[in-house]
Amino acid sequence: MVLETELLPFREWLLWGPFVWLLVMGSLAVAGLFFGSLVAVIRHGPAAGLAATGRVLAAAVGDLFCMSPRRVWALAWLAVKDSLRRRVVVVFIVFLLLLLFAGWFLDPSSDHPLRLYISFVLTATSYLVLLLMLFLSALSLPNDLKNKTLHTVVTKPVRPSEIVLGRMLGFVVLGTTLLALMSAISYVFVVRGLAHSHEVVQASLAAVDPRQDADQGAVPLRGESTRVNGHRHDVRIDRKGQGLLEMTQDHYHRVARRQDGEKTVYEVGQPEGMLVARVPVYGKLRFMDSQRHVAERGTNVGDEWAYRSYIQGGSLAAGVWSFEGVTPTAFSDNLQLEMTLGVFRTYKGDIEQGVAGVLLLRNPKTGLTVEAKVFKSREFSTDVHRLPRKITPTAAYALQPEKDPDGRIKYVRKPLGADAKAQYDLFDDLTDDGQLEVWLQCLDPEQYFGVAQPDLYLRARDASFALNFVKGYFGIWMQMVLVIGFGVMFSTFLTGPVAMLATVGMLIGGFFRGYMIELALGQTWGGGPVESLIRILTQDNVVSDLPEGIRTTVAQTVDSVLQRGLWVVAQLLPSFGDYDCASYVAYGFNVPGNWIAERGLTALGFAVALFVVGYFFLKTREVAR
Repeated sequence: MVLETELLPFREWLLWGPFVWLLVMGSLAVAGLFFGSLVAVIRHGPAAGLAATGRVLAAAVGDLFCMSPRRVWALAWLAVKDSLRRRVVVVFIVFLLLLLFAGWFLDPSSDHPLRLYISFVLTATSYLVLLLMLFLSALSLPNDLKNKTLHTVVTKPVRPSEIVLGRMLGFVVLGTTLLALMSAISYVFVVRGLAHSHEVVQASLAAVDPRQDADQGAVPLRGESTRVNGHRHDVRIDRKGQGLLEMTQDHYHRVARRQDGEKTVYEVGQPEGMLVARVPVYGKLRFMDSQRHVAERGTNVGDEWAYRSYIQGGSLAAGVWSFEGVTPTAFSDNLQLEMTLGVFRTYKGDIEQGVAGVLLLRNPKTGLTVEAKVFKSREFSTDVHRLPRKITPTAAYALQPEKDPDGRIKYVRKPLGADAKAQYDLFDDLTDDGQLEVWLQCLDPEQYFGVAQPDLYLRARDASFALNFVKGYFGIWMQMVLVIGFGVMFSTFLTGPVAMLATVGMLIGGFFRGYMIELALGQTWGGGPVESLIRILTQDNVVSDLPEGIRTTVAQTVDSVLQRGLWVVAQLLPSFGDYDCASYVAYGFNVPGNWIAERGLTALGFAVALFVVGYFFLKTREVAR
């Protein structure tokens, strides 16, 4: 799975996340107070204007901190009942119809069927629920004002803050109930859609070892299964009659042999290894160049996507992952290593044959290095390697860092001498206080392995797939809360259609928030907005510097001002795409707890800010006085 942005530990995020939120919200409050006071002074004069501003602030303190939970819940329940009268259940019926006819266009013979099914149910749910909440939140309050149904509410002792919070809470309760029903139905749909079984084609079974086993009266067998859902498996059965339908389409099946009278029957279980939630242990990646010098990145092969860096084949170049916490308690008697490699071929060769590579395990303290496994790459799929605790290496030596005459760090290979062993213990010999290095090298000359830090990890355990599936819907829930917050806030001072357009505009801006921040910080090619416009008009490239002169000076000065303003605007927008965790669930990775905490607190921060802003806008309307 591609992770272009590294997820910060929660404690580290807490050092700056709330601070930025307080800074932005404080700046927004000061700006709102300044402009509100300015308008009041212009309309009523200095003394009366400042007095009116003080009264508004005093009333706001009472409205925001003295709300009645009973009245808020009554208004929320009123919003729910009003939404049900508008036939919200139609969305749920549409969702059921999509699942009923999904078999027509979902191909179970896909190379990755789980990704297909998960992407379908999460995408369908998000589109339906978010569109529904967009219409409800943006149109509900303006329609009530237009039909004067809200006037019957404000004549009662109800605060404007209770009206805004009641609307937001009501729509959240309705959306949460709808999402809960959809998630339960979707889970059953995914599990049943992927469930299948095969039969062992007994005529295909053939012995691969001619030696007889006197205790079991059988020999190891290999064969194939029947074709189901557009695929078949290779079958492997051991002397005890236990076996596997080997990994295909991200899953495998267990096989057990039994005797039914004189007939031998092979019972095949349900697919395993597909509905998983891996908990990966990631390491820190660094590179070695072709002479085994420490390098910041690998070889540049001209790929415009800079996510992966490449390891030169047939040389000493390597990618090195440094892991911590590699202990027998965490990993038991073996080390399960998984990786997803990119491959860059300088010549085609046999395209069906993978590129050869080798995995080295190194003790970072002693330098002991063993060649643990030689393998062939599997492109576009997860390659799983199970390394036993007792490793018999093809080669063993020491890699020790030394400084060359230029002052660069180079790892030099040295023989072990009397310390050499026939076998090495994974935890006793190759780790130091839980620290382990995994070196990856490409063996085929003129070929390259492309790697990024998350492409190779250790798999310690699996979390609950059902719980991970719920986390995927939690991501949609947070997006829903943002849509409701913006929709209700804009509807307090805009008409329904305009509020919808404003909400959609904010969400679209949120998708480009990352680019806006890069542009504001000067991290993009071509300079700021004005400089980029000059390059477009003059057809100048984005790499070379603009010629010195008054035009360039003025453009860069204006850009510095615009970039600061752009940074402020970017901080006011939610990074809407960051709340989507469908890729975690679809690729079988557990959604981390710090992801849930950081995104959840961020969504809560936006919801609180939108509630306060919506209150002040509603307070200024005649109906709220």
